[in-house]
Amino acid sequence: MFSFTAFSARRLALRSEDMVVWLWLTLVTSAPLLWLVRDTDGMPDPAHRDLLMRQEASRQTGGLLTLTAAERRLDASLRRLKEQEMSAARFPPAVHFFKAKPLIERSSIFKLLQKMPKGAALHIHSSSLVGAEWLVRNVTYRPRCYVCFTWDNSVRFLFSARRPFPRWDCFHWQLLETLRARIGDAAEFDNSLIQHLTLFTEDPDGEYPNQDVVWEKFEKAFIAAAGLVTHAPVLRDYYYQGLEELHKDNIMYLELRSGLSRTYELDGTIHDKTWTLNLFQEVTKEFIKDHPDFFGARIIISVHRALSVSEVRAAVKEAIQLKKDFPDVVAGFDMVGREDSGRSLWYFREALSLPAELGAELPYFFHAGETDDEGTDVDQNVLDALLFNASRLGHAFALAHHPLAKELSRKGNIAVELCPISNQVLKLISDLRNHPAAVLMSEGHPMVISSDDPSLFGTSGLSYDFYEAFVGIGGLKANLGTLKELAANSIRYSSLPAHLKDIGLVMFQDQWDAFIADNS
Repeated sequence: MFSFTAFSARRLALRSEDMVVWLWLTLVTSAPLLWLVRDTDGMPDPAHRDLLMRQEASRQTGGLLTLTAAERRLDASLRRLKEQEMSAARFPPAVHFFKAKPLIERSSIFKLLQKMPKGAALHIHSSSLVGAEWLVRNVTYRPRCYVCFTWDNSVRFLFSARRPFPRWDCFHWQLLETLRARIGDAAEFDNSLIQHLTLFTEDPDGEYPNQDVVWEKFEKAFIAAAGLVTHAPVLRDYYYQGLEELHKDNIMYLELRSGLSRTYELDGTIHDKTWTLNLFQEVTKEFIKDHPDFFGARIIISVHRALSVSEVRAAVKEAIQLKKDFPDVVAGFDMVGREDSGRSLWYFREALSLPAELGAELPYFFHAGETDDEGTDVDQNVLDALLFNASRLGHAFALAHHPLAKELSRKGNIAVELCPISNQVLKLISDLRNHPAAVLMSEGHPMVISSDDPSLFGTSGLSYDFYEAFVGIGGLKANLGTLKELAANSIRYSSLPAHLKDIGLVMFQDQWDAFIADNS
């Protein structure tokens, strides 16, 4: 018996003509299909085979969308281009991104994806929002910027009215302006600084032989950038620049994960998180005024999973209050850091239960399942995230190995935040054709595409990750409908209230129609 309670939000968002197709397919597929695949001594009926193929295709991401004539023309062109790329000697998704990047940038598909409206970026960390080159060639040239090279081959930056005092990790601070003058070759020196702020290297396999090594460099880069981006005057410019880079890549909305680190002034004055959220709100409004086709931005407050239970409890309590004080800015809460070396979500259950105990609103957007270690406590994070009513699952690389969690998240309309380049660079997968998200896409699992830490990977916006998902993970089955649904999903599964989602989807559709008209 067909039940109308089976309708998900994704299905409800379909146009009426698509809904008729979906209803018919649901009624057909709810009955046993054994009559189509029963044993037979003769040739199977081609009509039965065609029906099976159409039913399976309808289940994939975008499989129920009815394309217009113009969309079908562009789709046919995309398929031809994809077939050419898949037959090339070096198929970019099968190659480490650092080596594949120049191949991708020459791709006609990539150039088209750059022009495509991509909706929202829902999984980006604040310290990696803006490219490392901008930080070095712009921010480090500002007055009173000091640098210190640490004993563990890292770097620290600090803006200060006077030479900073030595500390445990930095014994000797130098004014960058003076150091550059003494070195002479500023370009080479700047390139060396950029290397401290990114993972990019020409020999990724040799330099990062395992996950431990790449994560160590990953976390060092975050620490190195902190002294630059938390300087109050820089933070304002940094955030505006980040929105510029997203807008340039045809992104209309952002949900930024941020720890709201202590922001400081030249004289050492420290601002609290309320000050930082006010700044975020002001810059967002300014950017929207300058770019009316940009829809807005919110913050997901994040804390590191290396903290104690009491520290996380205090952070959750603070986030609850900040959510009340800034209801249009604070989207919710997350725990960040490497899952494999951190504590599980269940370990923090007393802290994470606080909103329910207080009857308070604090949506969760947990990193969960960013691991390839099956059967560990951390591997169970995908189930625990669902127990804590997570609104989305960050990465969820392990989800395909948890059939119950996969079923529950699909029925609960809990989207996976897929970040393919991050998964490859951090060594969860080498060939993106084998990414477990391929299974999720074939089943039409709720999903959005994001970029995690673009500055550390040498990317910006979402186009690179869309390319890897569309060409590598989706394969030939992924079509223009797949792209359209993935982009629209980023508005549907955002933290925006329903009425703003409706407005955002209308804006997206207008942008999409213009894109199709220009490229079909």
